[in-house]
Amino acid sequence: MAGELLGGLGSGRCVLGWVPGRVLGRVLGPPGFLCRSFCHPGAIPGLLFGHAAVRPGAGAPGVAQDGRVRRPLVPLAALALALVASGCTGPGAATAASATPRTSASGVAATATPAADLVQPPAIAWTSCRDGFQCSALTVPLDYANRSKGTVSLRLIRLPASDPAHRVGALLINPGGPGVSAVDFVRGFAKGGAPAALHQRFDMVAFDPRGTTGSAPVHCLDTAQLDRFFHVDPQPDDPAEIRDLDQENRLLAAGCARRSGRILPYVTTDIAARDMDSVRAALREPKLTYLGYSYGTALGAAYLDQFPTRVRAMVLDGALDPRSTWDQVLAGQARGFEQAFGSWLAWCNTHRTTCAFRRAVPGDLGAAYDAIAAKVDKTPLPGAGKRTVGPGELSYGAGQALYSTSYWGFLGDALADAQRGDGNLLLQLSDLYLERTPTGYSNAIEANFAVNCADKPWPKDIGAYQKLADRMRKEAPRFGPSIAWSGEGCAVWPVPATGRPHAVTGNGSPPILVIGTTRDPATPYVWAQGLAAQLAHGVLLTHVGDGHTAYSGAAPTCIVGPVNAYLITAKAPAPARC
Repeated sequence: MAGELLGGLGSGRCVLGWVPGRVLGRVLGPPGFLCRSFCHPGAIPGLLFGHAAVRPGAGAPGVAQDGRVRRPLVPLAALALALVASGCTGPGAATAASATPRTSASGVAATATPAADLVQPPAIAWTSCRDGFQCSALTVPLDYANRSKGTVSLRLIRLPASDPAHRVGALLINPGGPGVSAVDFVRGFAKGGAPAALHQRFDMVAFDPRGTTGSAPVHCLDTAQLDRFFHVDPQPDDPAEIRDLDQENRLLAAGCARRSGRILPYVTTDIAARDMDSVRAALREPKLTYLGYSYGTALGAAYLDQFPTRVRAMVLDGALDPRSTWDQVLAGQARGFEQAFGSWLAWCNTHRTTCAFRRAVPGDLGAAYDAIAAKVDKTPLPGAGKRTVGPGELSYGAGQALYSTSYWGFLGDALADAQRGDGNLLLQLSDLYLERTPTGYSNAIEANFAVNCADKPWPKDIGAYQKLADRMRKEAPRFGPSIAWSGEGCAVWPVPATGRPHAVTGNGSPPILVIGTTRDPATPYVWAQGLAAQLAHGVLLTHVGDGHTAYSGAAPTCIVGPVNAYLITAKAPAPARC
């Protein structure tokens, strides 16, 4: 994705913010950019799960968008990435790290025998691929426990350290998801959103996890089918709407089985962590230095679970708690987004000049939002062309805007327009979230389902989701029901779950730095507290604020300073709150 300055609305300029990831819930967001006059968005990894969980502004595989929101609707400009992937060749096996992999709780191919682990990949052969980046591909086993099943090719990218004389090594980065392209993310983050010290001291490296964009991507439905899938009411309130939701989930599952059946059983987080170790070995790094955002923290925890002594330094920002069951994850996110929406309402209420919704509504803002939601539930608003804004697009668009305070003004504009009967801006926000461009969708949502449904058990009984939705309607009335129902897609998933929620201690690892933001919508702060506490050597750095994740070049010095120092020296700071 491009990292240059782009014109904002009006005459202002905007420094693009990177939006990695997603998490869970039918209302989460994808990586991309949103431009607003004089805004300086920070990193916003996010996503996790859901009928639609991903990030803003990514398009079809291998395509990036500028992510600008425009009025009236103008298609997002697609910037070809022209990533060059070369076959992996090079010298023989590297010296393996001394530890053998530990058995994880998944009980599947994620773990391999010590003998299998001794099969080292060849060194990566890099090829120049524009703007100083180098690209390649790494071949790994489809199934680490049974290498006769074939292989998968992983797409990689690297930006060499700008100060080679003081180079520390390679820093592997994952922006979140699951389903997000780490390669596309690093193209922008490395030269736009990252602290300068990272580019100076590290080769910044990423690979697309299996199932995503450039690495055996999961594909399930075409554009028209996905439009219908996302237009269905995400919080059904009668038997007919429940049937519609269930039917769309079944069509998605059948499409995934038909078009991507080979890869579906092998996209779990545990197996992706094995791929991380293959990448480490192919980079000829004796130990891993890693920066993971959002779902990327789950990858980090899975790596710690299997290879704790192969870690040099690890930063986990916007953490998930690996002990969480399906309902704990969904309920946690529901509360997180409800809290974030409350923060937005308070901001809008006191910022009349910058929040158009406050100017458009004479009374209570929350009640006005609820009135819009009730209206689109009965009669969708006109969007662009033949597309309309129903409950799904409202949910995704509003959820997208809660990932970063830099989006808050856009949400005010979009809701003010909706108040007047125009759904255009809400549709654009929804499309950013779902990574839809004029040419179609990326595969982020499909990959998101594939990973989440395999990573933990989900109830097969549709009543379990109804029960959770009823409970969350009381605790988080605006976002709770839709996030609760987002898990129902896993009830009909064609591949059984192999992962299990469990504590990760990482015994034998060095200190691990966990970052939590107190009002994070997608990964609630309590999850960061939980992960730091269960790790044998966890250190919690608390960011008091709003938005999803904290560490970026635009973050407060009390965050950037300790994280930079830790990554460079591998010496952890003391726990802190700022």
